[in-house]
Amino acid sequence: MDDPILTIDERAAINSGRWFSSLSPSLRHDILRCAYVKRFKDGDLIAARGDPPEEWIACAMGAVRVSSTSISGKQVTLTYVEPGIWFGDVAIFDGERRTHDAYAHGNTTILCVARADLRKILGQHVELYEALLRLHARRIRQLFGLVEDLNTLPLRARLAKQLLHLVRSYGVPSLANGSDTRISLQLAQEELAQLLGASRQRVNQELKAMEREEAIRIEPGGLVVRNRQTLLRISEADADK
Repeated sequence: MDDPILTIDERAAINSGRWFSSLSPSLRHDILRCAYVKRFKDGDLIAARGDPPEEWIACAMGAVRVSSTSISGKQVTLTYVEPGIWFGDVAIFDGERRTHDAYAHGNTTILCVARADLRKILGQHVELYEALLRLHARRIRQLFGLVEDLNTLPLRARLAKQLLHLVRSYGVPSLANGSDTRISLQLAQEELAQLLGASRQRVNQELKAMEREEAIRIEPGGLVVRNRQTLLRISEADADK
C-alpha cells in the first residue's frame, strides 16, 4: 500500500508536530526530501521485534500500536504513537535490533527515512543531533512521569489523565452533541487497561463511575468526553490523596 504522496491532512500532521515544527526550514526540507510514504490497513505489522533498524519513522495518520509479547504468549500494548510523532531512532543509534512490535491501529500512514539517509542528514545538519537529544530527553521525562504515576496514583486518576491525553491527541467533535468530544482512536477496554497496567474489569468500573458523574459517555464505537474539567478535577483530586 505504498503511495509516494502525503495527503494534505497527513502533511499537516507531520509539519505541525511539536518536535518537527521546531526544526529549521532547511532541515525539515532535507528530511522530507528523502522520506517515503507507506500505508497500512488495521492490524498490519509495520515492524517486528528483532528486526534490524532500517528506517526512522513518523506517524502521519492513524496510530502505531507498540506492543510486546509476554512469556505466556499474551500480547501487551505499551503505547500508541500518534500523528506527528517520530520513532525508531534509538535502535538506529545503538545498532541493536528493534525491541518491540509495531502494528497499524486503524488505517495508518507512516513517513519513513532510510537509515543511510538519516546518517547523511546528520552529517549535513549538526542541529539534528541536538534536536534528537531534546526528543530523547522529553521521552525520558515522560517515562519517569509514567513510572511515578503508576506507583503513586490510584487507577481512577491515571485513567482520567489517560483520557485527557487521548482527547488532546484524537479528539473530534461529537456528531450527537457539538459540545462533546469523541475520542476517534478506537480502543477496546482491554487495550485501555493494558496502557494503565490494570485489569479490564477495574477499568470498566472506573469508566462507569465517570459516566455517572457525566464526565464521559460510553458508546459502542468508543468513548465521548462530556466534561474535560471534571476529568481534570478527578486526576488532580486523586493525585493529592
